[in-house]
Amino acid sequence: MRKCLFIVCCMLVAMTAMAENYPYRSDYLWVTVPDHADWIYKSGENANIEVQLYKYGIPMDGAVTYEIADDMMTADKRGSINLRNGKATINIGSRKNPGFRDLRLTFNDNGNTTQHHVKVAFSPEKIEPYTTMPDDFDRFWNTQLDELAQFPLKYTKEAAPEYTTDKVDCYLIKLQLNKQGQCVFAYLFYPKNATTKGHPVVLCPPGAGIKTIKEPLRHKYYAEDGMIRMEMEIHGLDPRMTTEQFNMISHAFNGSDCGYLEAGIDSRDRYYMRRVYLSLVKCIDLLTSLPEWDGRNVAVQGGSQGGALAIIAAGLDKRVSLCVANHPALSDMAAYKDKGRTGGYPHFNKKDGFLSDNNVNTLLYYDVINFARRVTCPTYMTWGYNDDTCPPTTSYAVWNTLTCPKESLITPINEHWTSEATEYGHKEWIKRHLK
Repeated sequence: MRKCLFIVCCMLVAMTAMAENYPYRSDYLWVTVPDHADWIYKSGENANIEVQLYKYGIPMDGAVTYEIADDMMTADKRGSINLRNGKATINIGSRKNPGFRDLRLTFNDNGNTTQHHVKVAFSPEKIEPYTTMPDDFDRFWNTQLDELAQFPLKYTKEAAPEYTTDKVDCYLIKLQLNKQGQCVFAYLFYPKNATTKGHPVVLCPPGAGIKTIKEPLRHKYYAEDGMIRMEMEIHGLDPRMTTEQFNMISHAFNGSDCGYLEAGIDSRDRYYMRRVYLSLVKCIDLLTSLPEWDGRNVAVQGGSQGGALAIIAAGLDKRVSLCVANHPALSDMAAYKDKGRTGGYPHFNKKDGFLSDNNVNTLLYYDVINFARRVTCPTYMTWGYNDDTCPPTTSYAVWNTLTCPKESLITPINEHWTSEATEYGHKEWIKRHLK
């Protein structure tokens, strides 16, 4: 059963730092209200959006300039409209084909500029992916998995008292991936007094970047609720390093537009993400070797790059029994190669000529779309419409590709973030679907 939750109103209440749609403690508040309550139109329908702007909660008058564009594209229409008592309505037109239109708003208040945007959907259930499946996709990845299986499970495990609580035990894991000594680190969270064969396992891959494992205790409620959770990194960097050390490594290695996500992209065998994808399977090897694993349930959960890696893990490894992904990155990455099409993070269109035929061929073996075609376990996806990092066009491309049992939570107003309630809901969804 598909469950969709549409958030259609902006809350006129005190904003917290987590409410990233509006700057924390900003004097300005934008409210945008499409004339379809679910923000969804059929292709060919016109969309009208009421725009409201408040300063200190007081309606503003004056000219709002705007531009209208397809999702992530250059504007094809510009104009201005006057706010009267803080309100105006803009007809943004329509789309002939399935996709999104983005209304981008700017207001100048005596030299202070405030901006906002809102995206609405046109027949999004008909969005089809650009990415095609190579004939030898399965053969390529089966070869990689066979090679991975030849290397024995080798890891170290040490107590991490800084993340141990009265309800949760935490350990730092260093997991070796191959004979070259490459590894990944992870924090492993157990319920206190975990029992043999008593607990589901949950693998949590990280978002993009070269950084420490962020806020390891943020999701401690998984272990508190009886699950063993692994929070992993993908670069082989000890998460106990200082922020300064991580920044130096990131600046040294990740200085180009797309950083490690373009390293070795000229070859499917040398691409940086090959080892990353295989590390997911090795982590599942570790989790399913634990005597405390219940022998049935293996969940994967993540957001952005982590959401992508969750779907990839589910497509690569049939031991995965549940998958949760919010706004997955690495989806339909080469779609920008067709003029006017929206592609996914890391937006390889930023570099002229980068989407060469050779590079696009590599991406076919690493795009989330092709792993989504292989997912059979129940899957839960969440995404927002106003996201300019992992655009809704590519989230729908993934969603429409999945043929497994699936459920969704769509939060149109969200940009590239999820609320704490949504994050907690991921755990609850997993709990409801345990075998």
